Amino acid sequence: MLACLIGDFGDFDLAEEAAAEAFAVAAQRWTSSGVPDNPGAWLVTTARHRAIDRLRRDRVLAAKLRLLAAEGIEEQGEDGVTEAAIPDERLELVFMCCHPALAIEAQVALTLRAVGGLTTEEIARAFLVPAETMKRRLTRAKSKIKLAGIPFSVPAGAQLPERLGAVLAVVYLIFNEGYSFNEGNRGQGSPSGLAGEAIRLGRVLAALLPAEPEVLGLLALMLLHDARREARFDGQDLVLLADQDRSRWDWRQIAEARALLDHAMPGRGPYALQAAIASLQAAERLDWPQIAALYGELADRTGSAVVRLNRAVAIAEADGPAAALAIVDGLDLPEYQYWHSTRAELLRRLGRADEARAAYTQALALARTVPERRFLERRIAES
Repeated sequence: MLACLIGDFGDFDLAEEAAAEAFAVAAQRWTSSGVPDNPGAWLVTTARHRAIDRLRRDRVLAAKLRLLAAEGIEEQGEDGVTEAAIPDERLELVFMCCHPALAIEAQVALTLRAVGGLTTEEIARAFLVPAETMKRRLTRAKSKIKLAGIPFSVPAGAQLPERLGAVLAVVYLIFNEGYSFNEGNRGQGSPSGLAGEAIRLGRVLAALLPAEPEVLGLLALMLLHDARREARFDGQDLVLLADQDRSRWDWRQIAEARALLDHAMPGRGPYALQAAIASLQAAERLDWPQIAALYGELADRTGSAVVRLNRAVAIAEADGPAAALAIVDGLDLPEYQYWHSTRAELLRRLGRADEARAAYTQALALARTVPERRFLERRIAES
């Protein structure tokens, strides 16, 4: 609904206000008159009329109404809105929110607000900033879209790969924010969790762009990680992959992800490679040399030091902690919590207790979640 209105009027604030007014009218009228045959169309039509009335009152209709030249927008009835049109407009809204002219944090926040349906307060908690700060950030992003004339559309031709990459990156950032942080603090089953919102966006993209391998790769990756959600924590304690109760994994979701991966893997893009690694990690017997090889291919594709760190973890299992430590010590990631914790684990396995304790302590200073802090505190106590 919001996507329809933003597509019509090109104004986030006006669309949100009109949508809220339409729901208020529905709550009042439907109680006595009953729910219409097509409630979504009724709401969109009512919101459009409310928006037009507001623009008329402000005497800026000609400047703001993008579809003024089209005949009959004011007379358009419920038959002019179809449920089938909504997903395409939602995708257009995602691409608008993820325009490269906006800062990456603004892209994530605006996507959560406009497409994910999260409140400003929920987004602020995700970014660890006050609600007023997030409100100003969202306002600036909306203003930039309006002033820069950022189009409400899915780019075509040569522009699509560049813009699609930004969209996928934002969706994965949203997932990671929820999976690694918010879900650990607010409860794994929260229906408004950021990880769940990211998966929902991934499904929309996969339905509308089924021939894009990296779209399928990203959805497969998120589904594979999310399938282990219920087993990742024991109360407030973090449970490592090797110690997780596999009966609590969602095996139907893993099967769905692997089916998607079959279509994504021929392109061997970064998301598909990560999904392939996650799929191997769900096997009954882990093939660590193969996992290390895939991490090596991924590192060559991305140049990421974090990927090389993950490769070192696989090498530790395949070739021993000494070989892995040599790789880790060659990486420059002093502000990255998992560099310190990985290094600490390797030092612990090599029997270098004092060095391991120091590395765990550095990781603890950077830890963001209660389960991670509790895990690191236990390791410090044991070393």
